[in-house]
Amino acid sequence: MAIDLTVERLTARRQDRVILDGVSFRAPGGSTTVLMGASGCGKSTLLRILNRIDARDGEPQLEGSIRLGSQEILRPMDVWELVELRRQVGMVFQTPAPFPMSIRENVAYGIRLHERLPRAVLQERVEEALEQAALLEEVRDRLGSDARRLSGGQQQRLCIARALAVRPQVLLLDEPTSALDPLSTRRIEELLLSLRGKVTVLLVTHQPAQAHRLAQRLLVMENGKIAVKREDASACALPDGVKFNFGGAGIRG
Repeated sequence: MAIDLTVERLTARRQDRVILDGVSFRAPGGSTTVLMGASGCGKSTLLRILNRIDARDGEPQLEGSIRLGSQEILRPMDVWELVELRRQVGMVFQTPAPFPMSIRENVAYGIRLHERLPRAVLQERVEEALEQAALLEEVRDRLGSDARRLSGGQQQRLCIARALAVRPQVLLLDEPTSALDPLSTRRIEELLLSLRGKVTVLLVTHQPAQAHRLAQRLLVMENGKIAVKREDASACALPDGVKFNFGGAGIRG
């Protein structure tokens, strides 16, 4: 079941530099929230904190609250708590990074980490995730081949399948289509649309048209803050009076 993600007054500092400054928003269960803003405004940092990906390697100094449903995740966690959190909150990066193993084993890896399943059931789960990612028909006859031989778009869909295989409640995507061709981009957008109502999605993109196609809620960040917030899907293309300048000037009214 999809679950709400609630961020309240999240502040992140490294030494004397404020990276995130009092960020607050709510992503309702099963919704798609798009994050936009100039490079360096804090979007990717925010996603990494939501996943606690740097918790063992030196996160920024953090204040505030992040709740997954009623569970507070901005707290000290041991290694197994972090593993479970990352099952619930999956993440897909800008550059696909398939593991150096077969297509099948890439998708099965996370399942095996969290569950003990009979081989036949495991195979069903692998194929289910690949089908969700619109990849199964393209790779059905070569599941045992090296995943690194896939095209860039296929590798990205494989990474999404790998994240979906463990049945996350939240999926974070950091510019997942920025280096892909139009066809691969369209397939990933169709996949994200198919997840509505099932998985809570937070997507970082620099493409206003993509935001318009996918966003049910829109957050625009500037200098570590939420500068624009739109919760009406019909207003999620370009808010009135706002121009996006990703060359460095950020957002102008």
